[in-house]
Amino acid sequence: MKRWNIVLTGFGTVGKQIVRLLAQRQDRYRTLYQADVRLVGVARSNGAIYNPDGLAKEQLETLAKSSLPELPEWDGEKWLSSVEADVLIEAGPSDAKTGGPGLRYIRQALAGGMHAIAVSKGALVVDYRGLSALAQANGVQLKISGATAAALPTIDLFTYNLAGCEIKHVEGIFTGTTNFVLTSVMEEGITSEEAIRRAQKMGIAEPDPTYDIDGWDTASKIAILANAVFDAKVNLSDIPRASVRDLSLEQIAGWKRAGQVPKLIGTIRRTADGVKAAVELVAVEATHPFARVNQTTKAIRVETDVMGELLVVGGKSDPVAAAAAALKDLEHLLGR
Repeated sequence: MKRWNIVLTGFGTVGKQIVRLLAQRQDRYRTLYQADVRLVGVARSNGAIYNPDGLAKEQLETLAKSSLPELPEWDGEKWLSSVEADVLIEAGPSDAKTGGPGLRYIRQALAGGMHAIAVSKGALVVDYRGLSALAQANGVQLKISGATAAALPTIDLFTYNLAGCEIKHVEGIFTGTTNFVLTSVMEEGITSEEAIRRAQKMGIAEPDPTYDIDGWDTASKIAILANAVFDAKVNLSDIPRASVRDLSLEQIAGWKRAGQVPKLIGTIRRTADGVKAAVELVAVEATHPFARVNQTTKAIRVETDVMGELLVVGGKSDPVAAAAAALKDLEHLLGR
């Protein structure tokens, strides 16, 4: 039975769910993959816990409900270089401008011969191409399901299910928060400001909802997909964005009169000038498949050369689903 040591960087809501699910699934990994999977280390911004023999199941369950000890003069990169691990799961805060610590951790892991599973998007937005090349050079894999719409299959849809196809066009509802806001204004006749406040009270939107509401989340996901699937050289700054923040009651009434449904849609297109990506607020006709995608549900539609058109709808938008997407990537590594 092969031993797999896992380290986790990032101990927020998603990180804690990863810890919980890993503890639950150890028997599954032994049975299906003959893999002895052990979480040996967990780190956050100012502290960590590490046991080279693996944290016990009871420790993991307790850890998921508590915090980590703070360490003086904490240096995450130095800590990561001192641990013995096969896989890094990076689930820290996302910094789409610099990549933040997550970018440094993933680079360090790949260069040191670890596989890396990215949940936060920042590192991939800033340097997906460089990280992918680094993984290839070191004979390891960079997995990104959790960063590209999590429970909604995106990257695996392209690389597994549509292998060999030419992808002509991609469009999707990639952010559950914005879809909730748009559903609320249309079904309940409230303003977008009211819908955003409601989403915050329900825990769907962050206290500062800017990243989701103003299209940055969708833009980040399609930037990663464009670079990973189309081998594009798309920067986040290249992507036009739309927001759902300032919708007027007149706009909403107009859409209703026209029988249209507004959706925040991320698109990737092949053009004569190369691959183009955009985030657009589109009023789709009632017959469009996205018109029936409501609340926090997400969707993706893909046009191919030989397999025709595919539509995938669903996938939870919550920390458990994001954690499950990361551990799906882990199972792909275990099953190689």
